[in-house]
Amino acid sequence: MSPESEADQPGEAFLPGALPEALRAELVEFRRDLHMHPELGNQEFRTTAAIKARLEKAGLKPRVLAIGTGLICDIGEFDGGRPMLALRADIDALPIPDTKSECSYRSTVPDRAHACGHDVHTAVVLGAGLVLADLLSRGELPRPVRLIFQPAEEVLPGGAADAVECGVLDGVGRILAVHCDPKVDAGKIGLRQGAITSACDRLEISLDGPGGHTARPHLTTDLVTAAARVVTDVPALVARRTDARSGLAVTWGRIDSGHAPNVIPQHAELSGTVRCLDLDTWRQAPDLVVAAIDEVANLHRAKSEINYIRGVPPVVNDPAATELLHEAMTVRRGADSVEGTEQSLGGEDFSWYLEHVPGAMARLGVRVPGDRVGRDLHQGDFDVDESAITAGVELFTAAALLDAVG
Repeated sequence: MSPESEADQPGEAFLPGALPEALRAELVEFRRDLHMHPELGNQEFRTTAAIKARLEKAGLKPRVLAIGTGLICDIGEFDGGRPMLALRADIDALPIPDTKSECSYRSTVPDRAHACGHDVHTAVVLGAGLVLADLLSRGELPRPVRLIFQPAEEVLPGGAADAVECGVLDGVGRILAVHCDPKVDAGKIGLRQGAITSACDRLEISLDGPGGHTARPHLTTDLVTAAARVVTDVPALVARRTDARSGLAVTWGRIDSGHAPNVIPQHAELSGTVRCLDLDTWRQAPDLVVAAIDEVANLHRAKSEINYIRGVPPVVNDPAATELLHEAMTVRRGADSVEGTEQSLGGEDFSWYLEHVPGAMARLGVRVPGDRVGRDLHQGDFDVDESAITAGVELFTAAALLDAVG
């Protein structure tokens, strides 16, 4: 790392660990390679191998998780003293097609795309690890740092829970992460103390009745009406049984029933999500929602079977960890590089780590400055301003150094 790459940075104090131009270019190419070869949760074998190979090239000793994909890598050796800081990236893609028409690095895998920015997250943590490894070799990294490359974030209840079971938090005292945000300009981050995402669970419901002729609904269970009432009445009931500030919301994504206009069907299926802003209410949500469904179904003489699939709790940012991210970005890029952000109704399995250790997630700006249209997450045309990778690496290296002396 040349001295020229470590020009003066804005902020109160200079920190080493700037990103050399050669590594900056390499990380962009690494991200593009991942973008071209997306892999779904728990199938990230190529991705895991690529990360492992690059870390080993730097003289590090990454360890693949026992579940077969994902890995951890310590920069420095943990001596059992003060717990380490961990930097986490998720590595899986989404089961949707890449619809970008003019892009040299669009997905080469049908119906698979990095449409949530996990390729960016991976490049950021990899880059931070390589910079920190260079600092370690020069005696400028005071404490070891753990890199966590986690599989299956998009698979409920989230690969983070499996990673924790594999021991990725052993010796860790605090954990940090970023998530791409197309509403924030590249070069900036969004921060919030407390809950920054929401809980997200999934509902699958079957309703059954004897069926019959639409001329005689009074002699049977009018199953279509029963399903319609579940759709409309359950969200209303739940909303009246919880504090409105908890933001508990039942939203339907699918309803299916019947085959003919004059036949009352015997079976109906519904599926949707339950989202919640508040951790305590989330813990009560299964009992509340299931009771409301049963009440409405029984009122219309329909038999209900409910599969309530637990997802993830909210990500609740620890104040001290959030302040660490704020200070790190300010030192690297100045106070204007940090902005406040709202709590999202999206879910993120980073929350499972925070059930065990304090930490925080920042929203990493990926929008081209001046672009107010952008490309939203989980859309086939999603892409980023790749300068966000540099900003993310600078954020994490500064955070690691500040944490070491804090």
